[in-house]
Amino acid sequence: MPGHILTGTPGAGKTAILRALELEGHPVVEEAASDVIALGQALGDPAPWHHSGFIDRVAALQRRRQLAAPDGAFFDRSPVCTLALCRYSGRTPPPALLDEIDFYSRTVFFVRNLGFVEPTGARRITFADALRFERIHEQAYRELGFDLVDVPAGPLPERLATIRAAK
Repeated sequence: MPGHILTGTPGAGKTAILRALELEGHPVVEEAASDVIALGQALGDPAPWHHSGFIDRVAALQRRRQLAAPDGAFFDRSPVCTLALCRYSGRTPPPALLDEIDFYSRTVFFVRNLGFVEPTGARRITFADALRFERIHEQAYRELGFDLVDVPAGPLPERLATIRAAK
């Protein structure tokens, strides 16, 4: 059974949705970029996303997690999100980035922004930039033929109900 993708703008609530799905017993796979950033920062680099190998490290970690994931897992982002990140940051995508997109369900849960972005150590994006990133994500998924299920802003139980109904 293919994996299910949760995507959307930074700070949209994907992680909260993922935690709730996990507590319901669904297998989940964490976002790779946040972990690559956290490791870089723990090693003393305050902005690891500025380095040339950042995208390659994110893509490699995504690939390893994808290969280890159980059937039907919910993924916090996918290689298509990494493609969107490349477009957003003006970087060239790694050649093999999209080789595994057939692993995922063609239905993607697009978690809409909450109307603000709460900054964290890894999330230093303005709301205006997050909205631009959201549009780039949406365009990348549509270009590749994915069907987007809109998960509108709202209380977590309503967002989960939208996902359950479409799954």
